[in-house]
Amino acid sequence: MMSITATDDESRSTGEELSEDDVFEMLSNRRRRYVIHALKHAEGPVDVSELSRDVTAWERGIDPADVTYDDRRNVYSTLKRNHLPKLAEQEVVTISEDPCLVEPTPALDDLDVYVEVLSSREIPWSLYYVGLAGLAAALLLAISTGIPPFAALSPLGLGVFVTMAFGTSAVFHYLVGRRTRLGSTEKPPELQKRE
Repeated sequence: MMSITATDDESRSTGEELSEDDVFEMLSNRRRRYVIHALKHAEGPVDVSELSRDVTAWERGIDPADVTYDDRRNVYSTLKRNHLPKLAEQEVVTISEDPCLVEPTPALDDLDVYVEVLSSREIPWSLYYVGLAGLAAALLLAISTGIPPFAALSPLGLGVFVTMAFGTSAVFHYLVGRRTRLGSTEKPPELQKRE
């Protein structure tokens, strides 16, 4: 869940959170999302060479061990010149020059980003829950008006069904949500669907 309150650089330096605009700007580029994922997944500072290797591997859909110097050279360059300075500007990372290490700040550690990647045939969770609530309301109406065969069901039976349906859905949603959080899995969430 993203909790976002601060709107300017001065307020962020006093410990407040990033604004929505700042977060969306950071996440608007795939390479920055990959860097954020790698940093949240790693323990401690990460060398820019290692970051560029992982980002290259994810972009090309290959194993990080198979990434050559020539493969990652362009990624390394754009990370150092463009993406890492933007993340440092937002105070979510610090960069040391010798050796060239990137370390997440508490602002990045506190930022939970969930990525819900949907194909054209999938429905978002919000629409799923609206449908489930609509089904429960229709069943309640059918039971209370005595429409056969629903008239045989008791309101208690309906309550148990609705509780089980929402409870099971919520547990499944929680488990799926854990896998779609940046930094929680080996690969970024947007690459999980490819496997």
